[in-house]
Amino acid sequence: MPSGLIIVTGGSRGIGAAICRRLAADGYAVAVNYTADAKAAEATVAEIKKSGGRAQAFQADVADSAQLHRLFEQATKALGPLAGLVNNAGVSGRFVTTDEREAAELTQLFQINVIGTILACKEAVLRLSTKHGGSGGSIVNISSIAARLGGLPGLASYAATKGAVESFTKGLAIEVGGEGIRANVVAPGFTATDMNRDLLAQASFRERIEGMTPLRRVGAPEEIAEAAAWLISPAAAFVTGSVLTVSGGR
Repeated sequence: MPSGLIIVTGGSRGIGAAICRRLAADGYAVAVNYTADAKAAEATVAEIKKSGGRAQAFQADVADSAQLHRLFEQATKALGPLAGLVNNAGVSGRFVTTDEREAAELTQLFQINVIGTILACKEAVLRLSTKHGGSGGSIVNISSIAARLGGLPGLASYAATKGAVESFTKGLAIEVGGEGIRANVVAPGFTATDMNRDLLAQASFRERIEGMTPLRRVGAPEEIAEAAAWLISPAAAFVTGSVLTVSGGR
């Protein structure tokens, strides 16, 4: 059974929480990272522990490099050596067209979705890389089919951040492949999460999304988690620099 610690950023709710539960079921200790919703993070931890797994919640804003460093230090001290990282934390921003987008919003989008992802990967590489005395491991970055499709109307800037994540991950895989680290992407389609609840409650919106999807439905967080868990696992030992699309056919 797999062992070691997996840090999951944005692990308190939705896709992140599903990934935490799935990795814990696989035998990993899980660091459930959250920014502000401590209650949700602790609920995820409690669920994992109830099922016999190991988990602990850690607060850190991925947009802050000092807080990211603290997250990795505290998590490895509490739960043992790092085996992998799932970068799930991200924001979509407002649904507005580019002519209405503010510079401050762009800064926040890229700081969290791109710079935060890169800096978290840096912290992971420093601990996983054989060059730095580590034993290798796996990194999974959560992107979106928006990187390929351009996003829903009003989310072109969000799509740009996810395109950056995919390009970075491919480059990272080349950098660290010889150091025992694999780096891959999961690109979900539209998924039923708390963040999307209000949108999916609009019958016309849901019908439109389902109509664009060959499988005629939205995804479940657990389905995205399965893909992330496989990429983390030894079963994907010869997979790196890849984008695994989980989108119902879009």
